Amino acid sequence: MSTLTGPVAARAVAPARLAPDAVALEPVDPARDAATLHRWLTHPASAFWRMGHLTAADVRDYLADVADDPHQDGWLGRVDGRPAFYAETYDPARVLLAGVHDAEAGDLGMHLLVAPPPHDPASRVPGLTDAVMAAVVRFCLAPAPVGRGAARVVVEPDVRNRAVAAKNAAAGFRVLREVEVTDGGHTKRAALSVCTRADFAASPLGTLAGRDGGPALAPHLRAELAEHAHRHLAAKALAELAHERLFRPEPVRGDSSGGARRYALALDGVTYRFAARTFALEHWVVDPASIVRTAAGDGAELPVDALRLVAELQPLLRIPDDLVATYLEELSSTLAAACAKRDRELTGASPQVPELLADLLPEEVDAQEDDRLRADAFQATEAAMTEGHPGFLANNGRIGFSLDDYRAYAPERGARTRLTWLAARREHTHLAVGDGLTEDGLYGGELSGAERAAFAHRLAARGLDPADYLYLPVHPWQWQHRVPITFAADVARGDLVPLGPGADEYQPQQSIRTMFNRTRPERHYVKVALAIQNMGFLRGLSPAYMRATPAINDWVAGVVDGDATLREAGFGVLRERASVGYTGDVYHRTAHPSAHRKMLAALWRESPVPRTGPGERLATMASLLHRDASGRSLATALVRASGIAPEAWLRAYLDAYLYPLVHCLRAYDLAFMPHGENLVLVLRDGVVRRVLMKDIGEEIAVLGERALPPGVERVRSVVDDDEKALAIFTDVFDGVLRHLAGILAVDGVLGEDRFWAVVADVVDRHGAEHPDLAPRGGTGVDLRAPRFAHSCLNRLQLRNTLQMVDLTDQSASLLYAGTMANPVARAVDVPVAP
Repeated sequence: MSTLTGPVAARAVAPARLAPDAVALEPVDPARDAATLHRWLTHPASAFWRMGHLTAADVRDYLADVADDPHQDGWLGRVDGRPAFYAETYDPARVLLAGVHDAEAGDLGMHLLVAPPPHDPASRVPGLTDAVMAAVVRFCLAPAPVGRGAARVVVEPDVRNRAVAAKNAAAGFRVLREVEVTDGGHTKRAALSVCTRADFAASPLGTLAGRDGGPALAPHLRAELAEHAHRHLAAKALAELAHERLFRPEPVRGDSSGGARRYALALDGVTYRFAARTFALEHWVVDPASIVRTAAGDGAELPVDALRLVAELQPLLRIPDDLVATYLEELSSTLAAACAKRDRELTGASPQVPELLADLLPEEVDAQEDDRLRADAFQATEAAMTEGHPGFLANNGRIGFSLDDYRAYAPERGARTRLTWLAARREHTHLAVGDGLTEDGLYGGELSGAERAAFAHRLAARGLDPADYLYLPVHPWQWQHRVPITFAADVARGDLVPLGPGADEYQPQQSIRTMFNRTRPERHYVKVALAIQNMGFLRGLSPAYMRATPAINDWVAGVVDGDATLREAGFGVLRERASVGYTGDVYHRTAHPSAHRKMLAALWRESPVPRTGPGERLATMASLLHRDASGRSLATALVRASGIAPEAWLRAYLDAYLYPLVHCLRAYDLAFMPHGENLVLVLRDGVVRRVLMKDIGEEIAVLGERALPPGVERVRSVVDDDEKALAIFTDVFDGVLRHLAGILAVDGVLGEDRFWAVVADVVDRHGAEHPDLAPRGGTGVDLRAPRFAHSCLNRLQLRNTLQMVDLTDQSASLLYAGTMANPVARAVDVPVAP
C-alpha cells in the first residue's frame, strides 16, 4: 500500500481555492462506501495502491478489516458534501512499519487516496488535492476530539512516485531515509517521511489550511514594534551623539512646551525636528514621539529610521568605510532586540515596573522561602532590562547569534540553559585558584558528586586517565559553533574531550557571557568565552590574561575588606575565585595573537546571594535607569515606594555607591568600572543599603605608583590626578548619574539642582571625614573642579566597532571632545585645604 495517490499529477500546482471548512472527514462505512472506493482504486491513477485487481466485495472486506483493527482507521472524505477522498490512519509501531520505523510516542501513520479527476477538464476543481492534503494532515495533528492528536504524521510513499513526493514536501514532510516496506505480499522502496505540527504550520499547505496567514517565524519583527524601536534608537542617537558633540541641534526659536524645546538638525537631504529637554553634563532627553524627518527639498515627511539616521550622519560620524556595515549590523541587531523586548513586555512575558517593584518589596516569609524569592526577584529584574548600556547606541550587537540563539541565550529572554563541559588535557591547560581554594575544592563545590563521577567514567570509557584532565565549562553556543569546528583537531586527538551538559541550569546575565546558577543560586557565577561580536568586542576570554585574575581579585578584596571606611559603607566585591584556560591549540602557536586565542576559557565568580540576609533584595544597578513599555521608571517607583524623601533616598544610594568609589580612588588609586551591569544593589524596603562590585579581574586599574604584589602588577596604569578623577567624572557622573538625574527630573521626583547638590554633599563628606585624602595645593583627586575632560564612548565604537579599546592600555585608547562643566563644581574656585 502507498500513501497519497490519485490525480495529483494532473493538478498538483493549482492554487487552493477551497475554504478549509469545505473539506470534512467521517469514519468509513464499508457497506456504504465500498462501491465508491472500488471505482477509485481500479482507476489507473491509483496504480501505486496496487489494489486495482480487487472486486467490490474484496474492497468491502478490506474496509471492514481496517474498521475492526484497533490499530488503524479508515476515513471517507467529502468536499462540499460529496465523496472526494479516502484516508487511513494507523499506528506505525504495530501496522506496516513495525521493525522498519523507530516510532516515537505520538507518531501516526497516514495513507491518502484522492478520487480520480473527472474526464471533463471544466469539471475539475482547482486546488482540490492541495486542500484535501492540507485537511488530512491537519486532521491527523489536531487534538481530539477534532482530530487524531498526533505529534508527528508518518508516511512511506513509493520512491518512484514523484508527484506524491512533491505534495508531501508541500505539506512539510521531511524524508528521514529510504526503507524497504512489505504489504500484502508486495515490497516497495519507500521514502520514510515525518511531519510535525511545526513542520506543517510552516509549510505552504499548512498556511493554506490555516486562518492566520501562516507561521509567525519572527513575530517580534512587526511594523508597529519596529516603529517604536526605530524612534527609541533615533531619539537615543540624537541625544547621545549630541552629548558627544558630534553635531549640535539648533533650537527652534520660540517653540517650547512642558519644559521641552523644539530643535532641528539639518543634514544632507533631510532635516530632523524633535522636542527635547537638556540637563547638566550636556545630557539630552529626546521625546521619541516628537521626531519628524522631512525631505530637504519639498518638506515631505519621511519615515523615522534609526539605520538611515546613522547613514545620514556618516559624514559627521566618520566611521571607517570598512566598518560601516559592521556597525550598522550591530545597530540592526539592537533594533531587533528592542522589538523583541517590547513585544515581551506588551504580551506580559516580561514583567513591567509594578511587578518588579512588588518583587523588590517583599512581605515577611520564612528564611528558606526568602532565599528562593531573593534569587527569583534578582533574576526577574536582570531579565527585564530593556536598554542595555545607557550611553552606547549599538549595545545589543550579538553578531553571530541566530534567531534560535537569541531566544535561548539573550539575557532579556530569561531562559535557562545548561553549560557544556569539556575535559581539557592538563599539560595544555592552566587552572588558577584564589587564596584558600584548591582544585578539588573548586570542582567539588561547582560539580555534584554524580557529575564528577560521570565525567571520570566518560573519560575512562575512552581509555583516558581522568587525572590527566581539567574540567572546562563552555557556553552551549560556543560548543555548537566553535569547539567541534575551530578546535576539531584538538577534539580529534583527545586534548579536548566533550563530556556533555552539566546538571545545573544557568541564566544569562546582562553581560551575556556571565551565567547565574538557577539550580543552586548560592554557587558561583560562571563567565565563559562567547565568540560573538557585541558592543565593540569579540566576547572571548584570554587564558593568558586570566592567569592573574584570582590573584588580582584576592588583592582587591583584601584592600576592600581591610578598610574600615569601606566596611562601614557595606561596600564589597564579588571575587573571581578561579580561572581556567586551554592553550594547546594551533592558534597559540602562530606568530601574532588573534581572537582565536580567547575562545576556550572560563572563570568562577562569587554569587551575591549568600551575602544577603532576610528582607534584603538584589538588583542589577542597571535597573535604576530602566523604563518599561509604558514609560514607567523603576527608580521613580522605588523612591515613591520607599516612604522617605527623594533626597534621602538618593543620599542612601550615593553613600553606598559613590562614597566608596571616591574613597578607593583617593586612598588606594584604585579605579573600578562601575557601570550598571557591574554593580549589584542590595535593597531593603526599596532603599539601596549597600552595593557589591563585580568584574574585577578585567576592569580595575591602579592609577598610581603604590606597591603591588608581583601577580597584580598588570593592573597598574600611572596617570596624573586629572585623569584619575575621570574614574569618577566619566564612569560615574557621566556614565550613570546624568542618566538617573534626567529620569528623576523628567518624572518630577527630584530637580537636577537638588540631585547634584546631594552628589556634592557626598563628595564633600568624604573630604571632611578623610582630610588627609582631600585635594590640597593643586594636587590630589579634585572632584569639585570646575571642568573635566569629556571622554566619549560612542566615538570609541564608531572609530573601531571591532575593538573599542586596547585592554592593555585603556588610557591611551580614550577619545575626548573638549571639556565639560562639572555639575558639582564649587561656586567659587578656591583651594579646598590650606
